[in-house]
Amino acid sequence: MYAVIKTGGKQYRVSKDDVVTIERVAGDAGATVEFDQVLMVGSGADVKIGAPIISGAKVVAELVEQSRGPKLIAFKKRRRKNSRRKKGHRQDLSIVRITDITGA
Repeated sequence: MYAVIKTGGKQYRVSKDDVVTIERVAGDAGATVEFDQVLMVGSGADVKIGAPIISGAKVVAELVEQSRGPKLIAFKKRRRKNSRRKKGHRQDLSIVRITDITGA
């Protein structure tokens, strides 16, 4: 059985025991997280699609670790004008393990 969930403005296709890296969710390592924005639940040819979400469906996950993504650098330079700008960014991430999928 698999599901498509929406979290952090992105969509993820998950199934049981998958380890997924998503945008940061609140909680410490070992905590349980529930995702209630389930867009689709399926098992083979039996697929249930929400409009836009399936009411009563949820995905339960265990928070494995809080981490940060790689450093990204945005560097802009205007040649011959002595103008440049350097900006860095690191995204906060959560690593979760899917433990249960409940489709209503």
